[in-house]
Amino acid sequence: MTERIPVTQEGLDELNRELRHLIEVERPEVIEDLKAARAQGDLSENADYDAARDRQARVEARVRELEATISKVEIIDTSSKKKHKTVSLGATVTILDMGIDEEETFNIVGSVEADPENGKISNVSPLAQAMLEAVEGDVVEVNVEEPYQVKILKIK
Repeated sequence: MTERIPVTQEGLDELNRELRHLIEVERPEVIEDLKAARAQGDLSENADYDAARDRQARVEARVRELEATISKVEIIDTSSKKKHKTVSLGATVTILDMGIDEEETFNIVGSVEADPENGKISNVSPLAQAMLEAVEGDVVEVNVEEPYQVKILKIK
């Protein structure tokens, strides 16, 4: 059975945007770069040709990676209608970091779209793993180099 990759609809839209950009913009640019480099003559010592081939390889590898990822996507329901009773994939969680007495809010997303600086943490991160299945009011310990505790304030 193929492993499914959890992604929000927003994350899937972003993956599709990136794929379209690579196919519709980057590929044609690379083709033009290759044509221009070939027109310079001898390819054996042509740095422009080598650079264009390297870029082409990166673009094609990313296209294949995105296509493979998109083919395995499982959409995470993040609709406001769905009320999360426990911390789970797709939930927005407000916590109190008890070590520094600071509140933070995170969305629990799949690892493909994790972006901690923008409040999106991967469901496989130590923080998310510690919080999974917790309910509001629970205090959980996050096991990293220096363990710390967080209190679940709000789940939506």
